[in-house]
Amino acid sequence: MTAQSVKFYTFNYSELRTYVFAMLFVVGNIVLPQLCHLIPQGGLTWLPIYFFTLVAAYKYGWKVGLLTAIASPIINNLLFAMPATTMLPIILTKSLLLVGAAAVATHLFKNFNLFTVAAVVIAYQFTGSLVEWGMTSSFTAAVQDLTIGLPGILLQIVAGYLVIKKL
Repeated sequence: MTAQSVKFYTFNYSELRTYVFAMLFVVGNIVLPQLCHLIPQGGLTWLPIYFFTLVAAYKYGWKVGLLTAIASPIINNLLFAMPATTMLPIILTKSLLLVGAAAVATHLFKNFNLFTVAAVVIAYQFTGSLVEWGMTSSFTAAVQDLTIGLPGILLQIVAGYLVIKKL
């Protein structure tokens, strides 16, 4: 895919739109997982809790991404007990790594394309798996997102690219 000219935004915490966009992305991160959980192992396969965090952080900056990354798993846990409370530290860590990877990508890569989105997703997933391995001492659990969640990773890359490009 060729490089695309895409406008990225950086909002401050003093701006109302920071919270409005974060709230919209949190709602997306609540609705999408609920839809995916209608499918057996849908959450493990499609990794929906990360999708709108990717879009928020990449398109609207690390502050909107950070609010989305923290609020989404916590609100989902409080409302639906998913993710399980024991998984919150890992999911929050991976969400924060996603925000960091997106922030670095928008700063380093002047051209937006499918490969830059893939780099963000691969970076946070790989680093997140290493962190999860350290937190759980379970290699199997740590690579679960990379094995069972491969369709979700591919969806994040392709659909994330398309959504970011269209917004």
